[in-house]
Amino acid sequence: MQAKKSYGQHFLKEDSIAGRIADSLQLAGSTGLVLEIGPGTGMLTKHLLAHTDWTVYAVEADRDMVAYLQQHYPDLSSRLVFKDFLDFQPAEVFGERPFCLIGNFPYNISTQILFRLLDLRDQVPEMVGMFQKEVADRIVSPPGGKVYGITSVLAQAFYRTEYLFSVEPGSFIPPPKVRSAVIRLTRKENFELGCDESLFRQMVKTAFNQRRKMLRNTLKPFFPAEILMTDPFFEKRPEVLGWEEYVWLCQKVKQCKM
Repeated sequence: MQAKKSYGQHFLKEDSIAGRIADSLQLAGSTGLVLEIGPGTGMLTKHLLAHTDWTVYAVEADRDMVAYLQQHYPDLSSRLVFKDFLDFQPAEVFGERPFCLIGNFPYNISTQILFRLLDLRDQVPEMVGMFQKEVADRIVSPPGGKVYGITSVLAQAFYRTEYLFSVEPGSFIPPPKVRSAVIRLTRKENFELGCDESLFRQMVKTAFNQRRKMLRNTLKPFFPAEILMTDPFFEKRPEVLGWEEYVWLCQKVKQCKM
């Protein structure tokens, strides 16, 4: 099978790496359900299917890959969904049951997959995924890091993030021009954000839209000028704040409106 640029395909060819990715799932045994995103030629799929205590589903957007998988993995056929993951509605397959996500994610939609995960977090306690290393670094970066940004804050607010291992370009066909990395996100249980989530997302995105400026310059839509100019907290820049401090800012917005 030929990889297609339009789908951002790079097929993993190292069997040992595929096995290592599959074995990185820690909660699949408790959910009993696993959804693989973009299985391609099935290199990772076969290792997932080897775990007989899991029921594996897969969602694939490429018609040719679906046909290939149906031919080579007939046991998966009834659980193979021909659809783009970004359009996939889990309730149609899983109902309200929890499931784990895994995949060698297409680099062209990997960030969108992360945001979709956040939308589905009530149903997804764990995700293990291969990302472009730059994106993976961003997701797991602590505050103050050069790549710390919007995805870092939003992911870390709801999930514990772990960098598992790096993967070199030569492990794929065709080799990508960048390094890759596998990360794991584990949902925080019994977690309450502590503020309005819509405001939280808006606050984070607004702050990082001008990441080099102080908060007193970027957060003018949210706070009175008097507070912005007198409170030394607003002399900070967005990349030094953890997700908890963005929650605090949202709570402060509410106080200002009382």
